[in-house]
Amino acid sequence: MPVNPAVISVLGRDQKGVVARVSAYLAERQVNIENIEQTVMEGMFIMTMLVDLADLSGSLDSLVLDLKQVGEELDMDVSVRLHGERCRKKIAILVSREPHCLQALAAAHRSGDLDADISLVLSNHQDLEPLAQQYQLPFRYFPSTDKEAHMKFLGDQLDAVDPDLVVLARYMQVVPQDLVGKYRNRMVNIHPSLLPYYPGAKAYRQAWEAGVRVCGCTAHFVTEELDQGPIILQDVFHINVGQDGLEDVRRRGQELEARTLTKAVSLFVNDELVASESKVLFRPGRVD
Repeated sequence: MPVNPAVISVLGRDQKGVVARVSAYLAERQVNIENIEQTVMEGMFIMTMLVDLADLSGSLDSLVLDLKQVGEELDMDVSVRLHGERCRKKIAILVSREPHCLQALAAAHRSGDLDADISLVLSNHQDLEPLAQQYQLPFRYFPSTDKEAHMKFLGDQLDAVDPDLVVLARYMQVVPQDLVGKYRNRMVNIHPSLLPYYPGAKAYRQAWEAGVRVCGCTAHFVTEELDQGPIILQDVFHINVGQDGLEDVRRRGQELEARTLTKAVSLFVNDELVASESKVLFRPGRVD
């Protein structure tokens, strides 16, 4: 392990000379590169460097600012953090009446498996307030009978906490485009089907009535096109056609939704994924 370790992350569209440019600057500043993980996926360049700042010439602040400038010149995101130092991300959760996803996220948060802060739970119903209180999570609600007023309430509440991630945990409202745009690649939804199959409402009923033998759920980033955002995770369960009723399908699906959404949120807060234009990519093995 380096004496004074730090991690440099580089992310952006692939182009020539990125490694050389960053490495040359580090050499000028007497920064030793201990390890590099880099890959190109779907035209996206992802690099993580473990460096030693023991002989750094100049201040850490100037290193951070200079590398940020290098990133701007390359049209890439370049960041620096001390090894082991990671700011806990803030999460806002949107719910309606179904408790299973909120329950799973709150339990993972309490146990420490979800390494983030749940700053706020927002809803269009009061039903899940006791569950939020059980886990000591701030809860606010505003009815969606007046859709415009409800969405203004959401926007104001989210602005107040400035979350890193907004999680739609079975929130049964369509989020307006301006809010989606504000949280692009930072708003995650769980849908009860294997998208692109059975988008929209009553997905389990559609699958059950169609007689499919495999059903599942999809965690995906939210975009302006309903249920068409980049997919983070999918998982499946089997339907015993002719034996399982609709409630059996729904119960099994909800259990899977809770697990899949919680895992997708964990991947985001642990910086283990990258959203490209249309796909979600997983970072290669991290050096920190």
